[in-house]
Amino acid sequence: MTRRFIPVAEPVLAGNERAYVLDCLESGWISGSGKYVDALEERFAEFCGAAHAVAVVNGTAALHVALLALGVGPGDEVIVPDLTYIASANAVTYCGARPVFCDVDPTTWTLSVEDAAAKITTRTRGIMPVHLYGHPADMDAVLALAKARGLFVLEDAAEAHGAEYKGRRVGAIGDAATFSFYGNKIMTTGEGGIVTTNDAALAGRMRLLRGQGMDPERRYWFPIVGYNYRLTNIQAAIGLAQFERIDWLVGRRREVADSYAEALRDLPLTLPAEESWAKNVYWLYSVLVGEGQDRDLLMQGLSEEGVETRPFFHPLHLMPPYLAGGQTFPVTTSLAARGISLPSSASLSGEDIARVADTLRRLLAG
Repeated sequence: MTRRFIPVAEPVLAGNERAYVLDCLESGWISGSGKYVDALEERFAEFCGAAHAVAVVNGTAALHVALLALGVGPGDEVIVPDLTYIASANAVTYCGARPVFCDVDPTTWTLSVEDAAAKITTRTRGIMPVHLYGHPADMDAVLALAKARGLFVLEDAAEAHGAEYKGRRVGAIGDAATFSFYGNKIMTTGEGGIVTTNDAALAGRMRLLRGQGMDPERRYWFPIVGYNYRLTNIQAAIGLAQFERIDWLVGRRREVADSYAEALRDLPLTLPAEESWAKNVYWLYSVLVGEGQDRDLLMQGLSEEGVETRPFFHPLHLMPPYLAGGQTFPVTTSLAARGISLPSSASLSGEDIARVADTLRRLLAG
């Protein structure tokens, strides 16, 4: 009997997704505006404790419009952690600015405030803490640094829906925050993203930018160069149905993490942290192999047993567009070489988790 292939992530579409999409089709309201876009924005903003939310076509577009609205342009610099998905850096580059990389904390794997402080120059406009794999960055320290140096803070919360910092959900702690709704995220619209903020003027600029720059009071009048970054009503319909189950989706990620922590506790792996001030939502349950352990060989063995995994992101300073000669990022470099993300979907069963753990145990035993 063929064993089930266990993917690293898959969506759970078990709510009102079909009903809401059919409603869009029956009404003919399928494009870049509509009641589902409005409802998703309103409810997601409330969830984050933010006054405003602006839905866009994907998480990278969310970063782009947020940076543009914050005034980032040619000649500027933005501090970005070296360990993150490349979209964090690319969005800065889209603005004509330069991402400046800093190392990360060895426990939370998020931005090192000390190294970020050392990388600030007269060109720096802002700091982009990334809530990596679902664990929030140390936002008080980030905000204190930003305030002292006159910088904005843009939270990249693409992987952290529902994560908390000192009892506050991420999304309304910095000047703005961005989330991804890609198919493998905690909640999804297929493709999509959203920006949250408490700044009404900032939200207005982002709405202008996402709709080709058209004046909301004067149709077909374009005072600025904008972008076609609108989320469709169909996508928002899926997102709203997903959002209706957000507490369950986040809760299941944490239940999966608890099960892994118990099943893997006797193995020579470093398990993901959850600081006392944090609520980690474990977008991906990610572990570190020991120094000298062949991470890639372990991943290959898991794949041969029908268990899909992912390596950690490559350090951004090693990417061809962003080669940073002469700079070293020792924590990021070590984590990137040792990190494995295990299957983490809300749909995982206890049997799935036991099988992943048993396979890891056999492979690590040699």
